[in-house]
Amino acid sequence: MLRPLPKHMNDNLVRNALAPEKDVDGITDGSLAGVFASVDTGYPPCTPQACMEILDYFAIDVQGKKVVVVGRSLVVGKPVAMMLLKRNATVTVCHTKTADMHSICRGADVLIVAAGRANIIDAAFLRPGQVVIDVGINVDENGKLCGDVKFDDANGIVEAVTPVPGGVGTVTTTVLVKHVIEAAKKTLGAATA
Repeated sequence: MLRPLPKHMNDNLVRNALAPEKDVDGITDGSLAGVFASVDTGYPPCTPQACMEILDYFAIDVQGKKVVVVGRSLVVGKPVAMMLLKRNATVTVCHTKTADMHSICRGADVLIVAAGRANIIDAAFLRPGQVVIDVGINVDENGKLCGDVKFDDANGIVEAVTPVPGGVGTVTTTVLVKHVIEAAKKTLGAATA
């Protein structure tokens, strides 16, 4: 489901008309409750799951690590924070009202940025050894796609950083396809039982 919905539509009503077991985007209250309660209800939102898949692919264990999430939306920030907590990371969530966000971000072992603001994270937020996952998709002043992280700044400092485009968005699409296949298998399995 593409959001935000047109203003004349009730987002809450539309989102929750969908059964969590068919909610491959992970947007219903039931699916989100599953993420927040660490139970298998529905599907997690695709982009937070993509962040976790990237960490898994590169064998980045977050247990006991300081992970900072920049952004507190229900689409990415809050769900990814809950998914990281489930893996025993020490999670800090920053947002537009966070004081001294520079030093908080510099203290992170892993930095996940879903602020929704082009190039908001620059060299002042970063230090060597960090892993940075840039969730942002923005258009800069030149009409070019960019992330929330100044890639050239990060690439020269941190251990690893995901690019935009070609990073989290690509994995998000793959996660969505995976969820569709899983939902179809569950539906087919239930129909033949």
